[in-house]
Amino acid sequence: MTAYQLPTVHTIPTLSTIERAKLLDTLFEPCVPLHTLSVSLLHEKSFSSYDDLIASVGVQLTELAESSSTSDTTWLLAILSAHPRLGDKKVDSAQSVEEQAQLNTGGTEEVEDLNATNMQYEEAFGFRYVVFVDGRGREEIIEDMQSRIKRRDIQLEKAAAIKAICDIAADRARKLLS
Repeated sequence: MTAYQLPTVHTIPTLSTIERAKLLDTLFEPCVPLHTLSVSLLHEKSFSSYDDLIASVGVQLTELAESSSTSDTTWLLAILSAHPRLGDKKVDSAQSVEEQAQLNTGGTEEVEDLNATNMQYEEAFGFRYVVFVDGRGREEIIEDMQSRIKRRDIQLEKAAAIKAICDIAADRARKLLS
């Protein structure tokens, strides 16, 4: 299978709608609400770099997070929940499979701990825990999730999740450009 090649950043506004959606799917995760939110941004704005593009999408997501509109919150949570649950066996995105590989090793008890903590997090906040794994092990991830659950601050969680999906997208862009 041939790896996706990122288009040159200054050509992004000239891409078709389908190509801009595929670019978003590659950097973030496949997500129709993200397409609806950001495909037009990629057509209307020129970017100096992929970091600039990702920051612009991050601004859009932050605006949703700061909005008092219920529909904006629903929209944001759908986008955040497009990222696969950490440790899930069924992951559609090839990038996520690779990024989470070390979380899918270990014994049954560790897998059950991660699954249980994922469920507690989702019950507490209404969306999936999203983090830039970046080599961190399952134990560190579980400890981070548990401390966030105890903190119980939905606004901080939304901000952390937005930062995480942007960090993940930036890492993917760097890898695809190298």
